[in-house]
Amino acid sequence: MITATVLAKRSGVSLHTVRHYTRVGLLKPARHPNNDYKIYQPSDEIRLRFICAVKEFGFSLAEVAQILDEAEKGARPCPQAKEIVSRRVAENRRKLAAMKKAHKKVEAALGEWAATDTGEPDGDAVRRLVESVAETAGAV
Repeated sequence: MITATVLAKRSGVSLHTVRHYTRVGLLKPARHPNNDYKIYQPSDEIRLRFICAVKEFGFSLAEVAQILDEAEKGARPCPQAKEIVSRRVAENRRKLAAMKKAHKKVEAALGEWAATDTGEPDGDAVRRLVESVAETAGAV
């Protein structure tokens, strides 16, 4: 049995994260019989590390909950995980393409500004860059 503080330290997350995941039901600690404190099991550390890992892949907490719920029921959550990962891959491709376009525009602006007499942009040049990049970002 471990406390939320110990669980956070072992897992490399903040205490706030442990408390949040507990509040939303991703972690389900028992209560200490003497003081009613929340107590976690070693399996909660594994669960917490899983949650953090799949969040790095872009899973939302709702998607994590869905997968964990399926696993707790004894079902194989693999189809849901595959579908979520497929969506994330497509989403990331779109974001990367937009970021590349924006990056090219910023690089081009730097080149244009370097070619001016002062090497600095004027207000109109900055405005055009901001509008151009904002249009690209809106395409995501």
